[in-house]
Amino acid sequence: MTKEYKRTLITTALPYTNGPVHIGHLAGVYVPADIYARYLRLCGRPVTLIGGSDEHGVPITLKARKEGVTPQDIVDRYHALIKKSFEDLGISFDIYSRTTSDIHHDTASEFFRRLYEKGEFIEKSSEQLYDPEAGQFLADRYVTGECPHCHHQGAYGDQCEACGTSLNATDLIEPRSAITGAVPVLKETKHWYLPLDKWEPALRQWILEGHKEWKTNVYGQCKSWLDMGLQPRAVSRDLSWGVPVPVEGAEGKVLYVWFDAPIGYISNTKELLPDSWETWWKDPDTRIINFIGKDNIVFHCIVFPAMLMAYGDGFQLPDNVPANEFLNLEGDKISTSRNWAVWLHEYLADFPGKQDVLRYVLTANAPETKDNDFTWRDFQARNNNELVAILGNFVNRVVVLTHKYYGGEVPEPGTFEQPDLDAIAEMEQLKASLTENLETFHFREALKDAMGFARLGNKYLQDCEPWKTVKTDPERVKTILYVCAQLCASIDIVMEPFMPFMSERLSAILGGLKPEWSMIGRTDIVPAGTKLGQPELLFEKIDDEAIKAQTDRLEEIKRQNAISSFKPEVQLPEITIDDFAKVDLRIGTVLECEAVPKAKKLLRFVIDDGTPGHRVIVSGIAEHYKPQDLVGRQVLFVANLAPAKIRGVVSQGMILSALNADGSIVVAAPSAPVAPGAQVK
Repeated sequence: MTKEYKRTLITTALPYTNGPVHIGHLAGVYVPADIYARYLRLCGRPVTLIGGSDEHGVPITLKARKEGVTPQDIVDRYHALIKKSFEDLGISFDIYSRTTSDIHHDTASEFFRRLYEKGEFIEKSSEQLYDPEAGQFLADRYVTGECPHCHHQGAYGDQCEACGTSLNATDLIEPRSAITGAVPVLKETKHWYLPLDKWEPALRQWILEGHKEWKTNVYGQCKSWLDMGLQPRAVSRDLSWGVPVPVEGAEGKVLYVWFDAPIGYISNTKELLPDSWETWWKDPDTRIINFIGKDNIVFHCIVFPAMLMAYGDGFQLPDNVPANEFLNLEGDKISTSRNWAVWLHEYLADFPGKQDVLRYVLTANAPETKDNDFTWRDFQARNNNELVAILGNFVNRVVVLTHKYYGGEVPEPGTFEQPDLDAIAEMEQLKASLTENLETFHFREALKDAMGFARLGNKYLQDCEPWKTVKTDPERVKTILYVCAQLCASIDIVMEPFMPFMSERLSAILGGLKPEWSMIGRTDIVPAGTKLGQPELLFEKIDDEAIKAQTDRLEEIKRQNAISSFKPEVQLPEITIDDFAKVDLRIGTVLECEAVPKAKKLLRFVIDDGTPGHRVIVSGIAEHYKPQDLVGRQVLFVANLAPAKIRGVVSQGMILSALNADGSIVVAAPSAPVAPGAQVK
């Protein structure tokens, strides 16, 4: 039997403040968490939604060093940006704080001291990479080198972003310090470790026996870690930025960010509820839910619970840890370092007033069971074909017809006939499915149920045809539009967790409705006589031009990334001057240029090479140039290449061009006009 809880504490993974948040963060963590929190509030169940910024860690210090500012400058900038972006998207945090706050430093320090005094840590020395020029130990992200797996240059000491493999800094081939570029050396240092192996039996029982209902990806990853056997994990690092390790002999050491960050959930709750925070963390009648991405599963399901077990004092373990997979962008992995992302603050600027559209699309494409893909064309299609054509269309038709026939007042219904009863019964079925999906964190399916109310409304309206019935049975139309008003009200309620801005506008249209989950499907939500607001479009179509602007931006980012990561091809074997002298390079002027029929890549050139007959050359550059743009230009070509028939055209040479880093082709040409036929020496 499922336990009934008095209250629910929801936490969301703390985003690093070394940059803005993007749609991958939103789809994985923040939109699902907000949907669930809003749903619980509509049900009248006590809930607190805790969020905040993770402001420690090496990525922040790296960015500060790169920009020539302090880490505090970086976190102040991005904390403010992230917090405002969340607010503008309607993420309804009860608090959004930060790990540089005094209360967090005090809480994290006290947490460490308690475990230290209880003897829960292991102290041990080990050799770690050290930069002799900078005079400091190097955290994993301060070490770069060649990935031992895919041989990508510039892999970090903790992960290769090219192939995604987790690494140790000592795994890298030819490692270098990201600070000075020096070759690091191994040097002994002392750290404190949390012996996860000590808590393995308790974790095994708690997860593998007690939480088989967890999502498959979460349960499976936990089982894999436990089956491999847990090892002690360092809780301190040799860094200057972070919460200082609060014991003697720990100068120059801070709490490792994975230990520090989850304590932020506790410190943020303390900040919000200084007198009652323990009720939300230590009362068995509180249900704790951690919303995270899949890269945080081990920390929230194994490491943080082990910390809480070691601390004791009644701290409750999470009841569920809903973790999504990753969201890709246009078929490619979202990457902060490559700027391959849709950044929330930029989206809000580019699509003002369309917060709900993004929330809707990210939920409809939520990577709940496997990695999924966001594309701008799908974004446009879902807005135009679903939000505009289905949901917005139904509400607008109901309000327009009510104003047309009854001056905007919801009419008094007559006897409910079978179509009305069928619609009411289907609402009850949709409500049951929707509630079950929300309770079990299947938000993508829940959204389908919610949209089912709008689809039902359109079908009901189309089947009943009040615009025809009004001519033969005007009393019947009153019942039809009354039922439609109730359908609109149910749509208002079921859509509030997913699209709160639309819901607020619809509530105003329906006479100031105050949504409650228990109202869904009822036939008296909007009483007869209620004055409806004026018709307005809840959603507007997104045109091709707006989408093209976004896809063009991504293409430019892709081009810039290709250029920045360009590495020349390996040089061909050496040749002698005599070998080179055999190649006759000349300059010619393009007289004619046209596409070769039925050949996507080929262009046919007529070249003035200084001879009476000119020459024809076929070149595979049609995807990079328009024929008319090449006429009149001078090109460099190989004159003494043996003729060859290509697609029925005899080609008398080869036009030379360069393959650019972004995949484009640039035709080689002289920097100043040259007489056609001039030889290149």
